[in-house]
Amino acid sequence: MSALKIKKGANKHSAYNLRPTFSDQQETHTLAVLVDNEAGVLARVIGLFAGRGYNIDSLTVAEVDHEGKLSRITIVTTGTPQIIEQIKAQLGRIVPVHEVHDLTVEGPAVERELALFKVEGSGEKRVEAMRLADIFRANVVDSTLSSFVFEITGAPEKIDAFAELMRPLGLNEVARTGVAALSRGNA
Repeated sequence: MSALKIKKGANKHSAYNLRPTFSDQQETHTLAVLVDNEAGVLARVIGLFAGRGYNIDSLTVAEVDHEGKLSRITIVTTGTPQIIEQIKAQLGRIVPVHEVHDLTVEGPAVERELALFKVEGSGEKRVEAMRLADIFRANVVDSTLSSFVFEITGAPEKIDAFAELMRPLGLNEVARTGVAALSRGNA
């Protein structure tokens, strides 16, 4: 039997291991990246994620300053805190990138997404789909005798909840824009 015993519940950190401990829990972050609006920039940003095996949960991009030729890329990604920090640092090193903001940690932000849902059904399922659409404030943008196309705008969680409720009612097809996000207030 060893002369060195560790009591249950004793501190398991060694004095020789002074590196800070990082969480290995996955977190979802929304990043806003201001870039030059020129050919190849989006490919470089996407290449950074693909080359390192990082996943993109949502991606939107649009020109936000026509005179300054700037675009805003909004990326929702998931990773450990270390991975998220690494992504932000690597994005900041890409030459046409002007700013990288982590809206998840910088304070309150507004996130919205637009989605289209095609729901096919008849009878009671059709009536129930219309009732749920009303509750979720979804608009009917197309209707046939056998299907509806609903348009819904809101937080990604709202879009997910609507999809789950529409599945048993005949959800056939979904198209989502991806998240658009801005920080709240004066930030």
